[in-house]
Amino acid sequence: MSIPSESFQALEDAINRLAAESILAQSGRDDGLVPAYSLLGDLRELCSMDASLREPLVAAHVTLEGLLDTAHPFDDRSLGDLRRLVEWLPVAVECVKNGNAAPPFSSTPAAAASAAITIDAIDDKAGPDDVLLLLHLEENQELLGEFYGEAVDHLQQIEAALLALDQQPDNPEALNSIFRSFHTIKGNAGFLGLVPMQSLAHEVESLLDLARNQKLRLNAPIITVILASRDALQALTQQVALALEKGQLPNQIIPVGHLIRAVKKLAANPVSADVEISLPVAAQRPATVSVQETALPEEPSAIEAPSTPFTGTEGAAHMETAAPTAIKSSLPNQVGGAAPKVAAGATVRVNTEKLDSLMDVVGELVIVQSQLLETARQHGENTGSPLQRNVAQLSRITKELQHTAMSLRMIPIKQSFQKMEQLARDLARDFNKKVSFVTSGEDTELDRTVVEEIGDPLVHMVRNALDHGLEPTAARVAAGKPETGTLHLKAYHQGSNIVIELQDDGRGIDPDRIYKKAIEKGIVALGAVMSRDEILALIFAPGFSTAEKVTSVSGRGVGMDVVKRNIEKLRGKIEITSQIGHGSTFKIKLPLTMAIIDGLVVRVGEDRFILPSTSVQRALRPTREMISTVHGQGEVLDLRGRLVPIHRLHRRFGIAHQAENPWDGIVVIVEHSGKVSALLVDEMVSKQEVVIKNLGAFMQSLPGVAGGAILGDGNIALILDPGTLLQAA
Repeated sequence: MSIPSESFQALEDAINRLAAESILAQSGRDDGLVPAYSLLGDLRELCSMDASLREPLVAAHVTLEGLLDTAHPFDDRSLGDLRRLVEWLPVAVECVKNGNAAPPFSSTPAAAASAAITIDAIDDKAGPDDVLLLLHLEENQELLGEFYGEAVDHLQQIEAALLALDQQPDNPEALNSIFRSFHTIKGNAGFLGLVPMQSLAHEVESLLDLARNQKLRLNAPIITVILASRDALQALTQQVALALEKGQLPNQIIPVGHLIRAVKKLAANPVSADVEISLPVAAQRPATVSVQETALPEEPSAIEAPSTPFTGTEGAAHMETAAPTAIKSSLPNQVGGAAPKVAAGATVRVNTEKLDSLMDVVGELVIVQSQLLETARQHGENTGSPLQRNVAQLSRITKELQHTAMSLRMIPIKQSFQKMEQLARDLARDFNKKVSFVTSGEDTELDRTVVEEIGDPLVHMVRNALDHGLEPTAARVAAGKPETGTLHLKAYHQGSNIVIELQDDGRGIDPDRIYKKAIEKGIVALGAVMSRDEILALIFAPGFSTAEKVTSVSGRGVGMDVVKRNIEKLRGKIEITSQIGHGSTFKIKLPLTMAIIDGLVVRVGEDRFILPSTSVQRALRPTREMISTVHGQGEVLDLRGRLVPIHRLHRRFGIAHQAENPWDGIVVIVEHSGKVSALLVDEMVSKQEVVIKNLGAFMQSLPGVAGGAILGDGNIALILDPGTLLQAA
């Protein structure tokens, strides 16, 4: 039997993805082993009706299965066989498609060269460029610091532009941006003697120059190689960062030789922009190395603010280019022509430790200002008195200084969104799903600490959305949906918070299934009555998973509990809305800054406490009729027909109190992880912004306490953490 005609497109796509995996795989490493094994399984199934194609695929599939079963990486033999198979498959499939017999796999057919311009197998032997990065730290420390900061900016620009080119291969602006970034990295790395970086950036620059001159068209496998080159440069840049921060000189070679050879082979076969270049080329779904395969440490946060690039001319091309800001007086002019000039609105790089120190000093100033205001009131100063006027003026200046200091710590969330876009691109290929990843609000700014900590939760959420949320293509078509699923990641400000939403148009979350699974795992008692929101919140329970089988991406129940824990550590909360068959929305609410909190000040006896406003729903003075006692639950508040448990704050801390009866005090309704509770306090004092103070190691892990604050009268108030407070209660 022959292969159905409708299967050839899927067959071609799978071969294209396998080709991209094979060219970047290396002997002695397991990067790409799982995706290659999965793709070979798909190809076996597609070629099940043609023995000449099926038998080599079965042999390769069994070989990789043996490596996986014994936890071994690629070796020279298995990788060589895989690459020969990748070279043979396009020609063999083309023969079968035309009704001819496929050539035997044991020999490489001569027709391969005429069928498509392909990349030969790339050997894994170390080349002249696979050398240790020599930094000469003592004599170049200042220059390396500026080089590192500039390289971080350019690597971010490269990633953003590559993702744009993935959607629009002929985008000249993105192409020129990438070319300028690689050109600048090459020139400055060459001046500092960073051989691996200079060599790799030079070859990629040459390849991009062909694309700029329309002698080469950027397609998915070419973008894959450039992305991998960018990741290798990032790893080398990380070695520079470690040397600058900790004095730790590079002691490990970052291999770049295989990438240089891959780029050279691509550049050696330039074709017209109208002709497809084949690796083979993925027809629809772009291929790239997965995030797990190329995971690199985050760039250190010692230098954050981006610098404004300089412009100059580049020979006859008059291309706009970039060069390091502070290296300009020391490095030779790599771009030729006139000396670069500083663009309007130039920025300066500042070590974040200095910013943190500035924020601490401003916080102390805010406290002193509040104390002066309180002192003026206690001494009965009139509103129009000189002291009151001076204090009011000090308050205005302090508030402006406080907002300016806070803004210095704010950076756009764009970089995190770009990483999620690449992650979605990689996972979509691994899952063989068609996904449109849409972002909005990338320029929304929030505290640097929040940006650094939000990365892991977003990774888990995007993985879950692609694995569990979006249905396979066949299921979407059967449900009357478009083949391509949509993931929408957006950020926006809401009051003193920032909201990050991840929305998908997938299958939605089935509360009944969640409830049954929770009972099976013993997370919920049989017969427990729960609201829909409480059931949806169960997906954040440790060890909870609805996956039927464990994969490399999900199924172990260690993802969403990490999301919840990290978000709560940032004093944020996460909400879920979902409709079966129409998709789900995960909404994360985070404070704009980690240094100042907007809180509700309450009093219990002589002590004051601060509750984060994000956790407080409302505060009320209950009537006698609203309070009752339920067996097994204790005191409860009837809140519009819903029974809410009451927790007496004085019992938690063992302190004196005034309001013995709930109707004599104030009940504050707080929400945490979908659960609503009531805290009984004596009085609600005020709502104000306070500067968070660390309580030190002695009280660091005290349940229910997140920190401390100094109030305007000089007294200290504990900032409460509703999550751990209610758990302890």
